[in-house]
Amino acid sequence: MKTATLTPEKKPRAARAPERVELGEYIVADPEVCHGKPTFKGTRVMVWQLFEHLALGEPLEDFPKHFPGRVKPEAAREALELGRHFFAENPEGFQTWAKFSGGRG
Repeated sequence: MKTATLTPEKKPRAARAPERVELGEYIVADPEVCHGKPTFKGTRVMVWQLFEHLALGEPLEDFPKHFPGRVKPEAAREALELGRHFFAENPEGFQTWAKFSGGRG
């Protein structure tokens, strides 16, 4: 007759709430704001919106004009630099982007 081997039950891990991540002086990923997608601090303006405007041929300097008093030119430049870092210098930049954007592309 075979005997059953009892394995100890695994205790569920305590769920850790995602935390706000400061990505730069002007950029933050906060799970409480826009589902954690990177935004310009203090706004609900998402960084991907900058890249969308640039892809349509808009000059970087014009982007803040769409959000007067909310997005500074320095913030737009920082977002562009963060994007360059994720894609050019970070070998896993695309996976990082996909995680933050939910695969939006």
